[in-house]
Amino acid sequence: MSTATEPGAVCASCGDDKKKLKKCGACDLVKYCGVECQRNHRQQHKRACKKRAAALKDELLFKQPESSHLGDCPICLMPLRFPTSQEDPPMWSKMSCCSKLVCTGCIHANTMRHEEEMLSETCPFCRKIVPYTETEVKRNEMKRVEANDPEALGDVGIHHFVAGEYAAAIEYFEKAAALGEIESHYQLSNIYHEGLGVEKDEKKSTHHLEQAAIGGHPLARHNLALREWRKGDIERAVKHFIIAATLGCDVSVEELKKFHAHGVVSKEDFAALLHAYQAAVDAMKSPEREAAANPKIRYKVKLNHNLGVKEWINGNIGKAAKHFIVSANLGCDLSLEKLKICYQEGGVSKEDFAAALRAHHAAVNAMKSDQRGE
Repeated sequence: MSTATEPGAVCASCGDDKKKLKKCGACDLVKYCGVECQRNHRQQHKRACKKRAAALKDELLFKQPESSHLGDCPICLMPLRFPTSQEDPPMWSKMSCCSKLVCTGCIHANTMRHEEEMLSETCPFCRKIVPYTETEVKRNEMKRVEANDPEALGDVGIHHFVAGEYAAAIEYFEKAAALGEIESHYQLSNIYHEGLGVEKDEKKSTHHLEQAAIGGHPLARHNLALREWRKGDIERAVKHFIIAATLGCDVSVEELKKFHAHGVVSKEDFAALLHAYQAAVDAMKSPEREAAANPKIRYKVKLNHNLGVKEWINGNIGKAAKHFIVSANLGCDLSLEKLKICYQEGGVSKEDFAAALRAHHAAVNAMKSDQRGE
């Protein structure tokens, strides 16, 4: 029970208004002056309590998360994309030194800077030297585990799970989940659903799946929708699919297409959903991430940027500017910054620099337009 301070409140069991009252912890509808009164009133209150508690739970469960459980890249502050299929590779990497998730675009830009300035490769976030061996990676990981880092605890749980050591995996997942690590909730849901190392427990599985969904895990939300669909509760299934799709979950959009085709989702609602889905996907796109994902673009950007740097070192500012223009036109922010310096030093005209700015801006917009076309 939680303490109630509202004036004029009375105990729901004995009617006493003089004692310090406490709210029913499950529903917040009634107040009691003590445990005995709450116990005596239980039979009368039970039905209303359960109904209100279920409503409060649904209110939390169906609240649209602001972002996926991955959050934003700590460097570019753009949302991180969660892969929803095996063909969709992660667009981020977890740094073993600090457990931060950094997008591939920022990693790509960081690598180019290191190559240009001939520096040792460091973490884009904490600037520690990047480990080159598996032993160093594991040593960093265990340091984070000793610091009770939930991300590191979850990673160790994954290692044990992949090795078939389910008891150890559950131990680490439970520790990480208790600290708010959403992926661990999702993994525990699968473990209890499949009965891996433990007896099957659908109640525990659903609990962890709901916690993961509330935390913004797209696949957890999608799986909750599938469970509701199998139970025949189409309305709840559609709600879950919509929330997942709004987080950028491709597979949920495909399921909603089927519902739309059968008239379960209206044309207007489906159009609004697609708009929200596309906005979520666009928010995750950048020229740097596109270059990191596309080998041909990555090669062309890197080649022209490095050639520009080489000409710059040799004192050929004009030739350097030409190379920087090519890579800037492909959306490379680093080359655009070099081009600004070339312009300030007189190596490129005002007109050419303005054209390069427009081309760089067009490359960013074109990349987003291509994604909308998909």
